[in-house]
Amino acid sequence: MSITRRSVRRSVRILGVASASAAVVLGLSSSALACNIRDFKAEAKCDGEKGLIVVTDTDASRVKATVTVFLKGDGGVETKVGEQEVIGSKEGTQVTFPENWKPDATYRVHITAGKIVDEDIKPDLVTQSTACKTEESESPTPTAPTTPSPSESTPAESATPAPAESESSSAPAGTSSNAPSPAAGDSNLAETGANSNTGLIAGVAGALVVVGGGAVFFGMRRRGTRGNG
Repeated sequence: MSITRRSVRRSVRILGVASASAAVVLGLSSSALACNIRDFKAEAKCDGEKGLIVVTDTDASRVKATVTVFLKGDGGVETKVGEQEVIGSKEGTQVTFPENWKPDATYRVHITAGKIVDEDIKPDLVTQSTACKTEESESPTPTAPTTPSPSESTPAESATPAPAESESSSAPAGTSSNAPSPAAGDSNLAETGANSNTGLIAGVAGALVVVGGGAVFFGMRRRGTRGNG
């Protein structure tokens, strides 16, 4: 069987299409496995009260890359936070930059991977609106016991010596009311006439009554004697 020119051309055409298809497939697969800026992700996290900038590399081709973090300030001024190398993996490899970031701060993360990648992660990293806090600061603060004011504690303190003052002031009053003074007794006896001379006067009066009665008796007897004579 002779090979005609027509069949040769047809075979060459088929081989060309197959080669082109293989090249496209290989190109797509190689580009899919190559390091890409989309393989990198930056986040602002907290470790207790400490802030962190975490960059994750999910480059399955495992190309060594350099990660540089900058803090963007006012007026376009940037401050370099740090720089680290990372080799990515399908599961993701992380590099951590200790940074006490402030709320709503902006960071620029630049990736350099040989001659393949030399650009920033877009968009820029913007931190959370709340700063990092410790567990102690999040727990409620115990309320301190209230101390009574001086105006509230004064009555309690002044009430203590009050009974002593009332007892001392009531003692003389009870003594004067229960035990009359000698002056008061003398004045009462003088008003009623019951003094120390009452017995003497009564005795003299009794003696005078007896003498008067005897005189009357002897006088009547003498008259009787004269009348009989």
